[in-house]
Amino acid sequence: MTDEQQQRVAAFLDAHELHAPPAYRLLDLAAEVGELAADAAKSSEYGASPDKLDVKRDELGDALFCLYALADELDVDAAAALDESVAKYEARIDDAGAPGSDAKE
Repeated sequence: MTDEQQQRVAAFLDAHELHAPPAYRLLDLAAEVGELAADAAKSSEYGASPDKLDVKRDELGDALFCLYALADELDVDAAAALDESVAKYEARIDDAGAPGSDAKE
């Protein structure tokens, strides 16, 4: 069963006839993440002042909306996908001591 936020986005897409092919949803997501990166780059003086990093909450929300919309178009349960991802990171930490996919034992 999908989580409440994914259901909320799906209902919004249905109500406003905003469904789109997954490829377009992925492009929307990439654009929104790009806006987050632009905010981060500008606010942190392109990494020179990482303690000043700031992103707009509504831009983060836009990226989340796009991610949930993509999951909806792909008929993927976002909560289940997140659970799988966390389990993968936990297993990497247990096995190799680090969460990255390139972690060495």
